[in-house]
Amino acid sequence: MVGRDTKVAFVTGATGLLGNNLVRALLAEGVQVRGLARSAGKARQQFGALEGLDIVEGDMQDIPGFAGALAGCDTLFHTAAYFRDSYYGGRHWEMLKAINVDATGQLLTAAHEAGIRQIVHTSSIAVVDGKKGQVVDETMKRPAKGADDYYRSKILSDQIVMEHLEKHADTFGVFVMPGWMHGPGDRGPTAAGQFTLDFMQGKLPGIPPATFAFVDARDVAQAEIRALRQGRRGEHYLAAGRHVAMAELMQLYEKTTGVAAPKRRIPAAALWLIAGLQEGVARLTGRPALLSLAAVRNMRKEFDHSRFDPAKSRSELGLSFRPMAQTIADEVAWYRDNGMLPAGSGRARRA
Repeated sequence: MVGRDTKVAFVTGATGLLGNNLVRALLAEGVQVRGLARSAGKARQQFGALEGLDIVEGDMQDIPGFAGALAGCDTLFHTAAYFRDSYYGGRHWEMLKAINVDATGQLLTAAHEAGIRQIVHTSSIAVVDGKKGQVVDETMKRPAKGADDYYRSKILSDQIVMEHLEKHADTFGVFVMPGWMHGPGDRGPTAAGQFTLDFMQGKLPGIPPATFAFVDARDVAQAEIRALRQGRRGEHYLAAGRHVAMAELMQLYEKTTGVAAPKRRIPAAALWLIAGLQEGVARLTGRPALLSLAAVRNMRKEFDHSRFDPAKSRSELGLSFRPMAQTIADEVAWYRDNGMLPAGSGRARRA
């Protein structure tokens, strides 16, 4: 069983990529779970009827609407965040602040009033930074000034959690910092899942100049459980996985799935042009931009800023990361099994 006397956990963002894998991992540990989901129907689609899981229908924009369900829980795992839409074109600061910052504070207050004294907060690699090519650890904090809007919201969200811990000495809290998460169960899909679907269906036009910190969501879920069990109060733990360039990642997809990777490299100047055109189309049609200016801006600014040192998580939490090929194979197999990819697409095998 998870340590620190945890018997009932409340998980926000329960149907998301990280959330659903965390729910399953907690249930496997013998923990009862109350999972927050905006749609009970989507939650049933994601989980079926898992024993030990109670779905709480609610929204982070209305904390009082589900606050009563926090009573009787020992631990809050906060994985919900406003992310994907913030890279669909336009500006989204008001919503980012409302959900990632303000609602986090309201959630922590409600949790404390309900008797919860253990918090695992899903932070992000966005809150740390270094020079190009430098290996980054948990101490290298990124200043909020000048940060991308999403990154800034995560920095401020962490500050809200730290203020809560400073105010409540009776509460244990710890931070887990994921990288670019992939894995099974990405029904949304996230940008990572959409990348996989587009690759498998031959929709990627070329290789953009980008690097990532690739990690399996199941490993991040284990990091959250281990951080609760073994982590130190107020500490951050990286769960960023491995640095990989887009060209290398696409070759790994090709080797794992049998689907040919694009060969043509897309220059940065072309990305700006494509994003500008996409945002113009988005404004006319009301549909999200497939590639937004915010996404390109972030891609260029963070190029080769995706090398993270897992030493602290390995030594204090015993965390390890499964091979990227296994993650890709399992993710593709999940999409195929759930009808989101044609049965004959690629040859990805279950690892």
